[in-house]
Amino acid sequence: MSNTPSTSFTQGTEQQDKHRKEVRDMFDIVAPRYDIMNDVMSMGIHRLWKHSCVSMLAPKYGETIVDLAGGTGDLAAAFTKYGARSIVCDPCVGMMSASKQKTHPIQWVAAYGETLPFADNSIDALSIAFGLRNMSDPHTGLKEIHRVLKPQGRFLCLEFSEAAPWLKPLYDAYSLHVIPQLGAMIAGQKEAYRYLIQSIREFPNQQALASIMVDCGYKNVGYKNLSFGIAAIHTGNK
Repeated sequence: MSNTPSTSFTQGTEQQDKHRKEVRDMFDIVAPRYDIMNDVMSMGIHRLWKHSCVSMLAPKYGETIVDLAGGTGDLAAAFTKYGARSIVCDPCVGMMSASKQKTHPIQWVAAYGETLPFADNSIDALSIAFGLRNMSDPHTGLKEIHRVLKPQGRFLCLEFSEAAPWLKPLYDAYSLHVIPQLGAMIAGQKEAYRYLIQSIREFPNQQALASIMVDCGYKNVGYKNLSFGIAAIHTGNK
């Protein structure tokens, strides 16, 4: 499988294209320090969350699994250890190029989640970690994911969500005041991390996202809270 990302970009509306470019450019800028920032920002907990994702998705030998918005390929690399054919699909070429996972047999595809370059009913399972909220149209993205999954295909979404009421004030204070400062110190991009925190605050909570998935045609929809709801893993089948 090629270590050079293939590209498949299509145009959306003017507003969508502007949003896509802004997000893509932002991730290109933070890519060299992205993994380090994630470790510091979450105190390493994001690795435990992703380990839970791999366990819940349960990769099987010979399956084709897409990690959408897969960035530096840490989830995709984990899938290959089970003998799956892993594909990272991400619009940010800079992020994929910064990957340290290139020694793994991963295929790299640059494309938007709203217009996936895969045939109908062709993918066994698809994961997306911290990427759905960055789409210009998450609802369309969910429908696209549903389209490319095989019948009974598995979908898993790891995303920041609504923390438990007792934790929310402390978490909000940390997110609003500490994370942007860490972004400035470590990645040199305070405003980029302000955007990321705002996108988390505006994203649907656990129940709302589950309802959207049902509306998009998913079956067996459920979710599991992580770290008292700071993040949640949503699952469903085609």
